[in-house]
Amino acid sequence: MFLSVFEIFKIGVGPSSSHTMGPMTAAARFLNDLRGAAEIIPGAGRLTRLGASLHGSLAFTGKGHATDRAVILGLIGYEPATLDPDKAEELEAEVRRTKRISPPGLGTLDFDPEADLVFDYGPPMPGHANGLVLRAFDEGGNPYMTQTYYSVGGGFVVTEAELEAAKSRTLHAEKAAMGYPYPFGSAAEMLEMGRTSGKSIAEMKRANECVHQKIQPRELSGQITRICDVMNDCIDRGLRMEGILPGGLSVKRRARAIHEQLLAESGTNQRQPHAVNDWLSVYAMAVNEENAAGGRVVTSPTNGAAGVVPSVIRYYRDHCIGATQEGVETIMLAASAIGGLIKHRASISGAECGCQAEVGSASAMAAAGLCAALGGSNEQIENAAEIALEHHLGMTCDPAAGLVQVPCIERNGLGAIKAVSAASLALRGDGTHFMPLDNCIETMRQTGEDMNTKYKETSLGGLAVNLPEC
Repeated sequence: MFLSVFEIFKIGVGPSSSHTMGPMTAAARFLNDLRGAAEIIPGAGRLTRLGASLHGSLAFTGKGHATDRAVILGLIGYEPATLDPDKAEELEAEVRRTKRISPPGLGTLDFDPEADLVFDYGPPMPGHANGLVLRAFDEGGNPYMTQTYYSVGGGFVVTEAELEAAKSRTLHAEKAAMGYPYPFGSAAEMLEMGRTSGKSIAEMKRANECVHQKIQPRELSGQITRICDVMNDCIDRGLRMEGILPGGLSVKRRARAIHEQLLAESGTNQRQPHAVNDWLSVYAMAVNEENAAGGRVVTSPTNGAAGVVPSVIRYYRDHCIGATQEGVETIMLAASAIGGLIKHRASISGAECGCQAEVGSASAMAAAGLCAALGGSNEQIENAAEIALEHHLGMTCDPAAGLVQVPCIERNGLGAIKAVSAASLALRGDGTHFMPLDNCIETMRQTGEDMNTKYKETSLGGLAVNLPEC
């Protein structure tokens, strides 16, 4: 299954790609379906009211992840890429006050979030841990349209029918339909195609992307630069901001203070060699503090792991010898190739496989990208991704109070540090290693299946229940 660079890296808003961006996107899709409902449901009554229910992880951590706000904003007609985060609270408050919404093309409809938006804390729905059901009713209270969606991680949303169709497709059938020049579905195939063609992983990904979008390489470079600019802007904003993050944990923003300390130490004999780790961490923390505050971020591949790849790109750009804009693009292309493999063969969803699927995947992507930008061979790049992912295996997702703050913000910093270490280790070798990336991805998938539900973004175990006494 081909995944575009711009599906792995999507502009959106915090705090969560699966719990904020996904439900908002699902609600916007539901509106589009409703606009054609007169043809779908002949003789249906007049549409008057909407309702929604959240299931599984969306229910358990929905409040902390602003899932209710996301559904409200989606039903108004907003989408993650175009929403102004600074207006989100005001828009939500207006709906809660009036108990009505006015989606474009559908008139004014009744929607009381207190009554019509249900958090169902029962067993998760069968398709995925992140289930969402949207409903429309006519003036007599009769069902007008109902649709089930699953937010499967990274802002990706599928209907129940789409999920079943995806499960039934075979890899061979997908490949036959793709028509891409390098249709690799595994790391082993990726390496073999690279050996046969003489192309790097980034070059193969670029060729596939140009075919997918029907554009020239220069235009693709411009689109990648735009995504990187949003990532960089997010870091810069996070380094400027201070104060307490929303949600009730009273977590203080730290990126600005740490950054000021690092700047003060630069060029002095007070700088320790390991301070480079602090630079990596502060870049990542700046992003994830912005994400926790509901700011504009780029899924990389998720919001909860949005700091890792941008941090490593900033590290490469500002700290590595010989860094170039071409190298930044190489990081993005190689990273998206690895992210696509992980999503296709396992998961990038914390609700499905724990944080190994979020920060672990991001670290593997960043390691591969940095290794590629620093001149690594395809085999070294695959090795870098494997090292980074291997040392996140088993990592749980247990956010305190359901907020993407503790341990998520610091965890992105450590994920970035592991990515750079993995890339460096891989570059010290010749690309041969014991554990193939494909096997590591499969191990992550199996570990996620075996992991207790309370450790998969439900905030029912781990750090989420071992909080300081008040």
